[in-house]
Amino acid sequence: MHASAPAHLSPSAAKTPGRLHWRVVDIVVTAVLGVAVGLVFWGWNTIGGAWFSVMDGLTPGLGGIAVGIWLIGGVIGGLVIRKPGAAIAVEVIAAILSALIGNQWGISTVFSGLAQGLGAEIVFALFLYARFTLPVAMLAGAGAAVVEWVLELFVFANIQKSIEFNLIYLVTMIISGALLAGVVGWLLVRALAATGALSRFAAGREVRREV
Repeated sequence: MHASAPAHLSPSAAKTPGRLHWRVVDIVVTAVLGVAVGLVFWGWNTIGGAWFSVMDGLTPGLGGIAVGIWLIGGVIGGLVIRKPGAAIAVEVIAAILSALIGNQWGISTVFSGLAQGLGAEIVFALFLYARFTLPVAMLAGAGAAVVEWVLELFVFANIQKSIEFNLIYLVTMIISGALLAGVVGWLLVRALAATGALSRFAAGREVRREV
């Protein structure tokens, strides 16, 4: 004798996973996105690092305007997978790959990846993983920037720098996070969805319905 589904559920409904339930395809695509974003980080470590130095040389703290691309993993992960933990997972995987390939920050890159992913994750959670519009993506990028800024107060000893520096750095990081992580991340997900690569995800189905 086998157990039956609760009386208020049909057999098909009882077998349907919840909206926030992780599937095997979610895990696989999260790993793939993490690796892809990690390679983007690898390239941006040179380009963005140089841009950061130039801007910071003009006005201390202004280098934050270049940080956004390093925040993009959490935004993309959240927009595509739409499950708790996806933003953190993609950002951390990307950060680990960046550290393994080699960069100027070493193991601290992984700590930053965790902080940045957490910042984006908090925003998606506040919207109950149910809204994935451009404004939400921008807020997720900004959220990643804020948590990274807090981390750097202690990991990179920014707390010892002037209030003026930290305020400029915070504002420019938020702007960069909203634009380079939020807007660019949202556009990249839509472009990827338009190719059909995200057909098994809500992000892909939404774009197809708009066409």
